[in-house]
Amino acid sequence: MTTAEIQLNDPQTLYRYWEEQRWSPFEVDLGRDTEQWPELRQSDRELIYWAFSSLMVAEERITTKFSGLVGAHGSEEEATFLAAQQVDEARHMQFYARFRDEVIDSPAVIAAHVQSAREQVSPAFRRLFDQELVDAHQALVDSPDDLAARVRFVTLHHLILESTLGLTSFRFITQYLEREEIMPGFVEGYSKIHHDETRHIGYGVWLLREAVP
Repeated sequence: MTTAEIQLNDPQTLYRYWEEQRWSPFEVDLGRDTEQWPELRQSDRELIYWAFSSLMVAEERITTKFSGLVGAHGSEEEATFLAAQQVDEARHMQFYARFRDEVIDSPAVIAAHVQSAREQVSPAFRRLFDQELVDAHQALVDSPDDLAARVRFVTLHHLILESTLGLTSFRFITQYLEREEIMPGFVEGYSKIHHDETRHIGYGVWLLREAVP
């Protein structure tokens, strides 16, 4: 990931990119993944399932704890981009749920997938996504005009979760899967998610530049 790959643009420009770069979680071909999964070594399945579970839990939290930032928008252009970002987050959650339905096990509602995925993540992970993110989001819901609450949420969501954790996870997970030549559909979908998240990070950096003189 280079600086040039993170689009440091204003919300209106980022929204236009969103319109040009939309994709469907139901059009990614998972046929080869479905064939490969039963043939993988147990150690590979366990590793992939652990990584996937972390992504599933994270995306569910990020999707359902985001509307407070939309409500705290500073302009119509910003509101438009943030609404589009929430659509992105829901799309990502849908992709992970579809992968779970079609590749790993039998179909279920998203809540059931998230609940079983939670059994794989650490207490530290749950604290970050189930406590810190939830608390930061609630502060925005309670006080949408509070700039400090907005900066805190964006720093946590965009700069720590999506940038520091998200981009690092993407690099190591995709490098491993590509080296082993497994789960090509997951790599394709995850790469599209990664591309979306570079826009989100760009918004986070833009907001912090605007908020801090």
